[in-house]
Amino acid sequence: MYQLQKDSVLNTICAVNKTTNNGMMSIPICADNTDYANFKTAILEDKAQLQDADGNTMTAEQAKEFVKELP
Repeated sequence: MYQLQKDSVLNTICAVNKTTNNGMMSIPICADNTDYANFKTAILEDKAQLQDADGNTMTAEQAKEFVKELP
């Protein structure tokens, strides 16, 4: 499960949090980051779910559309 993280000052999405067996991992939105690339692939291939910054689970289509707009 992935969840978007908002910057509290700028009110923009700044990272993606991933729930793991060891807790939470924060993934920066950076095209050169392997974990970020894996996140995008997992969403686009329906292998993971995405929650918005408020914790609401997006539909697969909503998540795919959102991910397509990311760098």
